[in-house]
Amino acid sequence: MTAAHPLRGVRAAIIDLDGTMLDTMPDFHVAINNMRSELSLPPISTDQIRVMVGKGSENLIRSVLALDHPSDQIELHFPKAMDAYQRHYLSINGLHSVHYPDVAAGLQALKDAGLRLACVTNKPIAFALPLLKLKGLDHYFDVIYGGDSLPKKKPDPLPLLTVCEDFGLAPSQVVAIGDSSNDAAAARAAGCPVLTVPYGYNHGESIHETDSDGIVDTLLHAANLIGLHNH
Repeated sequence: MTAAHPLRGVRAAIIDLDGTMLDTMPDFHVAINNMRSELSLPPISTDQIRVMVGKGSENLIRSVLALDHPSDQIELHFPKAMDAYQRHYLSINGLHSVHYPDVAAGLQALKDAGLRLACVTNKPIAFALPLLKLKGLDHYFDVIYGGDSLPKKKPDPLPLLTVCEDFGLAPSQVVAIGDSSNDAAAARAAGCPVLTVPYGYNHGESIHETDSDGIVDTLLHAANLIGLHNH
């Protein structure tokens, strides 16, 4: 007998934020360079920042500091840099970011198909909630977890397993959709099927090298694919 498709029986979706629903790179660029200016450091490019995004704010700021300081001095500068970054990011959060194509249509199609939705991001919850609200996406989600909402963040499976518990569903019934190996690793560890989008950040690596159950062009494509296997 042929094994059932991984998307068969899916009843909920866990969707990443940065690089999956919204292109937030312009926000990162402004906030980080405002932080660097405050610390008397020269500006850096979007391409430099792109490979650092996706593993939480702490990792991001340590990576930025590593451009200018030896490894044994990063922690010395970290508290001041983190404070400056958070202030600058909150002041411009969402002002420069944009929807990727068919995000709202895809979320609506998933809801119309009866799926429950959760947003799980490594972005701090104090950044994630106002961003989703500003961009008109918060109402699609039953559950929203930021990188500091739980004791561990992606690629640890804990956030995904917590959503499965919240929804009362087995991991095999909850698909994760994201743009990076972080999302895929968390899904695999949790036992969730996973779909990836090709347009996000993924730490500078090709998404085609990431272990997933399929690459989807948009969230609407994801909704159609899930519907195809659950018709």
